[in-house]
Amino acid sequence: MLNNVAEKIRYFRDKLGLTQTDLAKRLGISRSAVNAWEMSLSSPSLANVVELSQIFHVSVDTLLSEGDRVYIDATDLSSEERELVLRLIACFQKEDT
Repeated sequence: MLNNVAEKIRYFRDKLGLTQTDLAKRLGISRSAVNAWEMSLSSPSLANVVELSQIFHVSVDTLLSEGDRVYIDATDLSSEERELVLRLIACFQKEDT
């Protein structure tokens, strides 16, 4: 479970096979800044959070929210498909309670 921004940055960076230096170059910042984020010594600016979300292909919410909440992009689904996904999720939520 990824609980904070620091853990999520490291997780998504590793998932893409990027080093801290690689990520820093893509963001136009120093490697030590990325290291500081991952060690929870500092936090990325809002502009960097937006760039990170684009690099990692996740929402800003995913990076900033606490816990392991999952967001599903249903943009390309028809209204019927969206309804089916929502019903399926509701079935699993009933089982958990």
